[in-house]
Amino acid sequence: MQNISSSSLLSKNLNIKIHRTIILPVVLYGCETWSLTLGEELRLRVLENRVLRRIFGPKRNEITAKTRKLHNEELNDSCSSPNIVRVIKLRRMRWAGHVTHMRERRVVCRVLVGKPEGKRPVGNPRHRWEDNIKTDLQEEAYGNMDWIELARDRDRWWSFVNVLKNLRVP
Repeated sequence: MQNISSSSLLSKNLNIKIHRTIILPVVLYGCETWSLTLGEELRLRVLENRVLRRIFGPKRNEITAKTRKLHNEELNDSCSSPNIVRVIKLRRMRWAGHVTHMRERRVVCRVLVGKPEGKRPVGNPRHRWEDNIKTDLQEEAYGNMDWIELARDRDRWWSFVNVLKNLRVP
C-alpha cells in the first residue's frame, strides 16, 4: 500500500478513498470492543498521520523552494474525515448502546459489562472496556451519569452518538 499511496499516478482524492475503504477497515476491525490506553491511541494517530503524509506528500515553499513535512493540523484540515481515535470512540459508543439492550444472559453482555471472579494481578488494574465508555462520557460532559441508564433511553443515547459523530477532535 505504501507504493500506491505515494504514487503520483493516482490523484489525492482517489488515494484518500483507498485509505478510507481499504486501510481503515483493516486497522479498525473489531475496534468497538477495544480497551485503548493513551499510548495505543497515540500509536493509531501516528499511523494515520503517516499514511496521510504519504498521500499528500511534502509541502513546498514557493519562495525558498524548500520542502517540509505537513504538520498534523494541516493534515487534519486537508482530510475532511474525523481522526481515527474519534472513529473508534464513536463506534464504541454505538456498540455500547447495543450491549445495554441485550439480555444479561448473552455472552457479549456478560463479557463486556460483567465482573470477573477471582483475584487480579498485583499492580495497576487493567483498563476495562467499561472504563473507556466512562472516560468517553466524561470528555463529552456526561460524566456524572450512569452510562447504562443513558444508553437504555434510546432517543437520548442516539442524540448523544450523533453529537459525537459531528464533532472533530484535533
